[in-house]
Amino acid sequence: MRGSMPGVPSGSGPAGSTPGAPLDSRPAGSAPGVRAGARRVRRALVVLTLLVASAACGGAETPATPADGPDVLRVLAGSEIGDLEPLLKRAQDAVGVRVTLSYAGTLDGADQVASGGADGRYDATWFSSNRYLSLIDGAAARLSTQTKAMVSPVLLGLKASKARELGWDGKTVTWNDIASAASARKFTFGMTSPAASNSGFSALVGVTAALSDAGEALDSAQIDAATPRLKEFFSAQTLTSGSSGWLADAYAKEGAVDGLVNYESVLLGLNASGRLSEPLTLIYPGDGVVTADYPLTLLSSATPEKKELYGKLAAWLRTPEIQREIMTTTHRRPIVPEVRPDPRFGTASLVELPFPNRRSAADELIGVYLNQVRRPSRTLFVLDTSGSMEGERIDALRQALTALSGADTSISGSFSRFRDRETVTMIPFNAVPGTPQTFALPDRNPEPVLQRIRSYSEALQANGGTAIFDSLRAAYEEVRSSPSEDFTSIVLMTDGENTDGSSYDDFASYYASLPVKFRTFVVLFGDSDVDEMKRIAQLTGGAAFDARQGSLATAFKEIRGYQ
Repeated sequence: MRGSMPGVPSGSGPAGSTPGAPLDSRPAGSAPGVRAGARRVRRALVVLTLLVASAACGGAETPATPADGPDVLRVLAGSEIGDLEPLLKRAQDAVGVRVTLSYAGTLDGADQVASGGADGRYDATWFSSNRYLSLIDGAAARLSTQTKAMVSPVLLGLKASKARELGWDGKTVTWNDIASAASARKFTFGMTSPAASNSGFSALVGVTAALSDAGEALDSAQIDAATPRLKEFFSAQTLTSGSSGWLADAYAKEGAVDGLVNYESVLLGLNASGRLSEPLTLIYPGDGVVTADYPLTLLSSATPEKKELYGKLAAWLRTPEIQREIMTTTHRRPIVPEVRPDPRFGTASLVELPFPNRRSAADELIGVYLNQVRRPSRTLFVLDTSGSMEGERIDALRQALTALSGADTSISGSFSRFRDRETVTMIPFNAVPGTPQTFALPDRNPEPVLQRIRSYSEALQANGGTAIFDSLRAAYEEVRSSPSEDFTSIVLMTDGENTDGSSYDDFASYYASLPVKFRTFVVLFGDSDVDEMKRIAQLTGGAAFDARQGSLATAFKEIRGYQ
């Protein structure tokens, strides 16, 4: 069974292309240096062509500064909103609003808004919920009008045969019932990380509120009381992810996992996709759920002209015609009373479970999940320290690893650090794989080990060639030598192309022979061979993260949601 989920996030969030375009065929007998040089020339010509084209068109759009204009509404959004892009393209003709979406994770987005980083760069936000954001001091002053656009509760979906086996088909089930069955390992499930995705956070809040019998907002005492039961519940989690959409894709490909905790819309979408060997039975817990209401939210810093665009778009989204289309195409419930939910949503009434009313309680709950409740992580970093990394690149690598060892004190950074109970192995490489160095974080007081990781990272030096596939194989051999049920994943970071040792084809043959397979997350950096790196991600069911135009530290932080 694999330890994490597939997908190819790129740029600043998990909204990239499908992994792995095959490499072009190569001339027989051409030398590695000649092939690499030719590819660099081709890439340079492509980049030059794109720059010329961009200049002719008046400049290129970048994720950091979305293109602006009198009819443009710049929206910072969660990746869940991506399925609305085809609909939003019609808003320009319908109401004269051109919507540009830039994606961020829930906590990253909250960071940007609360710190003022979104002011002037975006005009509005659109996340599945503003609940966490509203808990941050000063965030309310950054937000203006909110317009709820649709609704989707977070539920458990189980294979129909498993639901029948448990006697839950057509029966009212509570989260306590679900936790008891999970503790007995009567089923397995996947869920997104609550530190990266709102669906995972909402699920964690809902389960905790139900198991603690919280009649009002969750607090520290209720979290403590529920922790033993939470450990039982999450002992059945065998699949994790940083995004609801990628989790669904992983589940469809995985086959071995019994179910998902995810949005109702995602579960219904999977059933309608034709990708499942058997449909999911949706379990509506009788003791309640946490619901996403997708508020399109105007930022207080928006200009009067942008406020007018916001008003036009918000009103259009709530028209009966568009509400029906949202319901039909995205499987989310309509928000306006004029449009009734169709039969696919069933007849179960939705009881809303209490949510934390203090950020300290929400943060404590996420921390308890990461450091005490869920399965521990085992993470192997295969790190390019070849000569081409000398200078700014090796400095960026040191900073990225230092950030994961606790130096990044932002909201999202605090939850992406190496976790209590995590086993971290570093494998630097140049012309040959380096000696693996393993750091085992304890279940409490991890700071001494984190300091050792920082010292190790700061001492990394760049020299020599680039043996990507020998080094990747060394990581898999390290995993094979110590089998574990921990969430296991491998991170490969390289700034160049393979120049020494075995080839991709050699590694592919080796990988096919492995009895147990784990995902590799690749980080595109510097002059990486993009096609070959994406082929590795595709082969292993992993993901490619693009740090060529952005921060290496940000890419490493994004990967943490998938580990």
